Amino acid sequence: MKMIEGRSFPILRNSLIPLAIGSRKNLGHKNGIVLAGDIGGTKTNLALFEYKDGHLSPLKQNSYKTKDYNSLLEIIHEFEVKQMTPIDSMCFGVAGPITNGKVYGTNFPWGIDAQELTRELHLRSVFLINDMQANAYGLAALGEKDLDPLKYGSQIVGNAVIISPGTGLGEAGLYWDGKAYHPFASEGGHCDFSPRNDFDYEIWKYFQQKYGHVSWERLLSGQGIRDTYQLIRNVSGEKESDAFKAKMAKEDPAAVITKTAIEGTDPVCMETLDLFVRFLAIETSQLALKFKATGGIFIGGGIMPKIIKGMNREAFNDNFMQSGRLNSLLQMVPVNVILNDNTALLGAGYYAAMSLE
Repeated sequence: MKMIEGRSFPILRNSLIPLAIGSRKNLGHKNGIVLAGDIGGTKTNLALFEYKDGHLSPLKQNSYKTKDYNSLLEIIHEFEVKQMTPIDSMCFGVAGPITNGKVYGTNFPWGIDAQELTRELHLRSVFLINDMQANAYGLAALGEKDLDPLKYGSQIVGNAVIISPGTGLGEAGLYWDGKAYHPFASEGGHCDFSPRNDFDYEIWKYFQQKYGHVSWERLLSGQGIRDTYQLIRNVSGEKESDAFKAKMAKEDPAAVITKTAIEGTDPVCMETLDLFVRFLAIETSQLALKFKATGGIFIGGGIMPKIIKGMNREAFNDNFMQSGRLNSLLQMVPVNVILNDNTALLGAGYYAAMSLE
């Protein structure tokens, strides 16, 4: 896999607007057609873009259930890529650690090899980047309407962070060099969950007995919401209604739990959501300290846009500001929720466009 060095974006001096493609030198000098993909544990999104004069225009987009397919190549063929106009470059953001152009999905059962895709699709090169890197590059295409401010901070330019709870928990950093941001991947979501009180320790024991290693992803994900709900249901002794059981069996349980919590009709669901918000605030705060992220925290993923209007924002902020002597630093850090679910696709599209030389 060919790597492209020096990919970066400058920033607008507004804490509510993340990155701007203000420097065309970072992008390819030619126009062309690019295929972008966002490969996650639940769904795979593909989009065909025309890249012209520094902008991406969508030509076609589709979504597929990842686990219904045996390979990315199978999904690309179903996208009917061969029937389209010739493609100049491809980039896929993938949920998993990429090494030497290869990745095996963390939450889906097959691997991807960039060289194999290059050969099979008859292209000069196919780029694989971490899905959180793709999200970071996608920030360049967002405006204020794509963000919901969860916490305001100072307008101090500096490093930034993305954290994305969804099927799993993605985390990535954006290093600020004084002129531009440089996104980089991490697997921080798989670091150890750390209890802060006795009930947290009971939660840790429950997850440890079930999974062995208790990472932040085990709690801050769709499955984590389901597991936390079940623990609280067991401890409380509160019974599920038949209607609720039927709904849980028919629909996505995590979505049912959070929706019911926001409606305020079930105390177990409400406590589950409160814990999710608390744990998200704690891990987000820790990332802010580890990266000295005065440039901001951006929360992506599929969960937050669905709960942001009904969650307890004050509780998030209270739990975010729990780092003792460094609370003064945390006060500076703005936190925004990403509302645009095409952010990773746009980021992969721009990454592909930067190879058009």
